[in-house]
Amino acid sequence: MNKAISVAISARIAAIRLAVPGARYALPHPLPWQLLRNGEHEPVQQGTTTSVVTLLDTLYPATDYRFEVEGFEPLSFRTRDCAGLVRAIDYGLVQDAALSDLGAARSNADALAKALADTPSGGTLYLGPGIWTTFPLRLRSDLTLHLAEGAILRAPSVRDGWPILPARGDDGRMLGSWEGLPDACFAAPVHAIGAERLIIEGKGILDGSGNAGDWWTWPKETRDGARRPRGLHLIDGKETLLLGFTIRNAPSWTVHPQGCDGLAAVALHIQAPHDSPNTDGFDPEGCKNVTVEGVRFSVGDDCIAIKAGKRGNKGEADHLSETRGVTIRHCLMERGHGGVVIGSEMSGGVHDVTVEDCEMIGTDRGLRVKTRRGRGGGITNISMRRVKMDGVLVTLSANVHYFCDADGHDDWVQSREPAPVVEGTPHIDGIFVEDVDVYGLALAAGVFLGLPEMPVRNIRIRGLRIHSTDPAAIAAPAIMADGVRPMRHENILCEHAQIDCDDASLLSPDPISLPNLLAPR
Repeated sequence: MNKAISVAISARIAAIRLAVPGARYALPHPLPWQLLRNGEHEPVQQGTTTSVVTLLDTLYPATDYRFEVEGFEPLSFRTRDCAGLVRAIDYGLVQDAALSDLGAARSNADALAKALADTPSGGTLYLGPGIWTTFPLRLRSDLTLHLAEGAILRAPSVRDGWPILPARGDDGRMLGSWEGLPDACFAAPVHAIGAERLIIEGKGILDGSGNAGDWWTWPKETRDGARRPRGLHLIDGKETLLLGFTIRNAPSWTVHPQGCDGLAAVALHIQAPHDSPNTDGFDPEGCKNVTVEGVRFSVGDDCIAIKAGKRGNKGEADHLSETRGVTIRHCLMERGHGGVVIGSEMSGGVHDVTVEDCEMIGTDRGLRVKTRRGRGGGITNISMRRVKMDGVLVTLSANVHYFCDADGHDDWVQSREPAPVVEGTPHIDGIFVEDVDVYGLALAAGVFLGLPEMPVRNIRIRGLRIHSTDPAAIAAPAIMADGVRPMRHENILCEHAQIDCDDASLLSPDPISLPNLLAPR
């Protein structure tokens, strides 16, 4: 008999993992379930689930439940207490306002601020069904924001009067940021700074309106003194739970936990159009103890991009902190530049990342590690197991010549000749891959390009199975580095990398780089 596991429980929602062997995001077949309360014999809810991580909504606080599902041992759990429920509609919210109606957006922001102030510590602010347009909302500690099914909390399409986060707070810590460096940025439509025990939950929608304004037309620029906002920006938080909601159309990165400790993102749906710029799905930066489970991604850039800040051009490093302890399981990456990506902003170090029981469909890369000279820091102990990839260009890659930033194509970054090992020399040590099934491979099963002065070490691959290739694939460089030759339907290639693979036939003797393309300019 299988065992159901409680993944996350709030006062009104529970997420349950139905760990069927071999299941990734979806169950192999639908399962009927029922929910009983307080030892009663008649179910209070019942239904059928198709997802490994199953969401139970509209529960009562501080209540004992029993969850029963075919083929599993019954699971008993108790919902959390709630110190009080405040309904946002009671504060005069304006519904269905136009995206350009700044008056309504400011009025709703004021109303929500009052409702938040009246929500007791440990209580819930409840946003009911309807379309609610508001300027950015800042959340606080010991609070639950509940987005009911049918509720859409969205940003206006015009940024006049939009609040800006400075690069640093009064204590010198990084607040606003852009691609790993302190920088002023517009506040996210929903954000929190230093919040502890914060929960954002429900079956409603957070909409950043990136598709409605001009945000996506200036992806790398600064306007009005600030960079683009995130969709949800959580800074220096502790014990944060994101549960069940959909978040879409972020102006830039969709969910950006920055400097957080103890964060779980469970059963979310993260969306952005495929051509929207830098709309990564989930980007933990300088964070510890992060869980991403049962999340469905379809975005315009990387689905998950794990980061740890970027060393400044003059070696500035006081804003850096490591990311350590990230677990990703039972997720579906339907589209994106990468399924799970580490870097390229990794100067603080990224350690102890586990990806298991996930499915990647149509992502350009599966597991992708990217950095370059000048970054410094290390990437260690990265594990991937029991993952299916379908229609992925490159299954596995580690690239230490990534040509990011204005100097990314300079000779000192791209040279394949040994350079001195200095503070800005990055290192990668420990990539463990096991039980990965690949369908429709386009370019290469693996490309590992290290530094001659600091090779990529301890790559261990077991049970990598290439079931089919994409007959329509067009040869192209498999990684973003200068002098990389085009590839098509190739196996595992390495240069300045140490690989231990249980199937020697997958290791290709062919080169990655074409030396004549790397002559000094």
